[in-house]
Amino acid sequence: MRSLMFLLVLVLFCSLPMTSGATDAIIAAQSMCCREFTTVKVPVKLVKSYYWTSSSCAIRAIVFQTIKGREHCVDPEATWVNGHVAKVDKRTRV
Repeated sequence: MRSLMFLLVLVLFCSLPMTSGATDAIIAAQSMCCREFTTVKVPVKLVKSYYWTSSSCAIRAIVFQTIKGREHCVDPEATWVNGHVAKVDKRTRV
């Protein structure tokens, strides 16, 4: 009886990392493309990092990740975006 219980716990324990990794992959796949740009200028002090969307996306965008974990799709051609990118690059290089 104990060996059966141990086996059950072992199987459950081993299956947890597989399910959480699959969830992360689904979330990552959903966040690769933007449907539209944000209309709000994100304050640079709130931007933690950024990344470009995939070249296979319909809209090529920069995604700003904030300190709180939110993601904002921004137009890379907007005048304020280049300044934010430069400041974040400078901040992360130091």
